[in-house]
Amino acid sequence: MHETSSGHARDTLETVYRSESRRVLATLIRLVGDFDLAEEALHEAVMAAMEQWPREGVPANPRAWLVSAGRFKAIDRLRRRARFDASLEEAADKLQTESFDPTEWDEKHIEDDRLRLIFTCCHPALPREAQIALTLREVCGLTTEEIARVFLTTAPTIAKRIVRAKAKIRDARIPYEVPPRSELPARLDSVLQVVYLIFTEGYSASAGATLTRTDLSEEAIRLGRLLLELLPEPEVMGLLALMLLQDSRRASRTSAEGEVILLEDQDRSLWNRELIEEGGRLVERALGSRRFGPYTLQAAIAAVHAEARETEATDWGRIVGLYDVLLRATPSPVVELNRAVAVAMRDGPAEGLALIEGILGRGELEDYYLAHSARAELCRRLGRRDEAASSYRQALSLAKQEPSRRFLAKRLSELDQNE
Repeated sequence: MHETSSGHARDTLETVYRSESRRVLATLIRLVGDFDLAEEALHEAVMAAMEQWPREGVPANPRAWLVSAGRFKAIDRLRRRARFDASLEEAADKLQTESFDPTEWDEKHIEDDRLRLIFTCCHPALPREAQIALTLREVCGLTTEEIARVFLTTAPTIAKRIVRAKAKIRDARIPYEVPPRSELPARLDSVLQVVYLIFTEGYSASAGATLTRTDLSEEAIRLGRLLLELLPEPEVMGLLALMLLQDSRRASRTSAEGEVILLEDQDRSLWNRELIEEGGRLVERALGSRRFGPYTLQAAIAAVHAEARETEATDWGRIVGLYDVLLRATPSPVVELNRAVAVAMRDGPAEGLALIEGILGRGELEDYYLAHSARAELCRRLGRRDEAASSYRQALSLAKQEPSRRFLAKRLSELDQNE
C-alpha cells in the first residue's frame, strides 16, 4: 500500500479510536465479562489494526472489526493464562463457541452495551466515589491523572479506587446488565448523580487552567440522551434539560482570552437557541408529569434565565419561587446560597447578603469559594469595600481553577484602585 493510503489508514484508525473506543470497550466487557481483560484485548486489537489496516486497507466496518479482533485477542489471552489456571480454558472455549456476528453490532447494540456499562459502574454496591471514578474511566475514557484532578487527589489513590471497584464487581458477581424495570427507580438515582457530576466537572472544572472541559460536558449529555431513550422518566428529562440549558451558554461564559464572564455580562446572542428550545420542551414535559424532582426544578430555573434575552428581563421572582420549592425538596446550603443570590437580584443586595451571612454564620460553606465570592460581590455593591476585599481574599485562597482565581484577583485590584 502506498504512503498516502497508509497515512489514510492511520488517520482513520485514530479517528475511530477517538470516537468509538469506549463503545467497543463496552461491548468487549459484555462479551468477556472482565474489565481488565477487555481493556487488554482492545489495546491489542488497536495494535493489530495499526499493523494490518495500512497493509490490507480499512475495513468496511472499522468498529465491528475492532470488536471481532478484540474478542479473538481475549480468547488468546485466556488460553495463554490457562496454563496456570485450568478454569480459564473453559472460559476461552465458552467465548469461542458463543454465537458471534460482528456485523450485527449496529448503533443500537453498541449503545445498549454502553447503558449496561453505565449501570454496572454505578451499581449501589460500590461507594459513590468509586462509581464516579469507574464511570469516568470506563465509560468516558479519562486517565487516572485526569480523574484525580476532578477529585483533587492523587492518581495512585484513584487507581486504587478503580481496582477495588472492579474487584468488587468481579467477586460479588455484579451482573453486566440494565436492571429490570422494577429495580430501575432505585438504581437510576445513582446513575443520574454520576452523569450530572461528570457534566458539572465539564461545565465548571474544579481545578486547572480552563473554566470548562467540553469533552466531559458533551459526554454527559450523550449519556443523558441514552438514558432518556431507555427510560423516559421525568427526572431523566429534567437532567438532560438542565445539561442542555446550561451548555447552551458555553460560548458566552469566557472571553477569547479565557477570562470568566458573569451571567449578567454575557452576550446572550451567543447562547445556543436550539439547545435552549430542546431543553425547554423537556422541562415542560417533565413538569407536566407532576412526578418531577430536583433536576427538573433546576432545569426550570435555567429555563427562566434562558428565556430572558437581556439581564434586566429576568424574572427573579419566579426564580426565587422555584428555589423555594427546590429547597423544600432537597435542603442544601448550596441551594440556599443560590436562592440568596436570586433574592439579592429581586429585593436588593442587602437582603441577599443577610441570607448569605446567615449560612456562613452557621459554619456551612466555609470552604466553598463561591459563598465568599457571592458575599464579596454583594458587599461591593453596597459600598462595603473592606468587607468585600476580605471576602474576595478568602474566596481567592479557596479557588483552585485558574480563570476563577484571575477573576477574583481582578475584583480585588479594582477595589484597591477605587479607594
